[in-house]
Amino acid sequence: MSDMELTLSREVAASPELVWAIVTDLDRAPEICSGIARVERLAGPVYDVGTRWRETRTMLGREATEEMEVVGLEPGRSATLAAEAHGVVYRSVLRVEPSGAGSLLSMSFSGTLESPSWLQRAAARLTSRMGLAATRRAMQQDLDDIAAHAERVGG
Repeated sequence: MSDMELTLSREVAASPELVWAIVTDLDRAPEICSGIARVERLAGPVYDVGTRWRETRTMLGREATEEMEVVGLEPGRSATLAAEAHGVVYRSVLRVEPSGAGSLLSMSFSGTLESPSWLQRAAARLTSRMGLAATRRAMQQDLDDIAAHAERVGG
């Protein structure tokens, strides 16, 4: 049961190689993305399938920490990330493609309740609109922050 799905994208006036380097630089993510407070690397010295980290973000005025893992990778083009919290499995896909402006940066996000009970389904229905709006804002801010950084260092 997919409870939420979002895809956002934006043009970036920087090369796909530079944008990819920024997207995959976990250690500098808190400096680049204003919504990320901290990153603690758990496994994987380089960005590859199996790389895991704890990411702390400010969402809805509170800090939330999730354990993230790279579960799919097409180097230079896309990364699929997975996380699980409170019975929900999250997937994010980041894509970088060449475009007329330099790059097209896209982010897709989905959240799925695993074996939901009727109570979890009811709670998801009640909170999904607020969660979707907060997720959309966070995703857009990440895209904007990555683009601004790439255009600053690459321009």
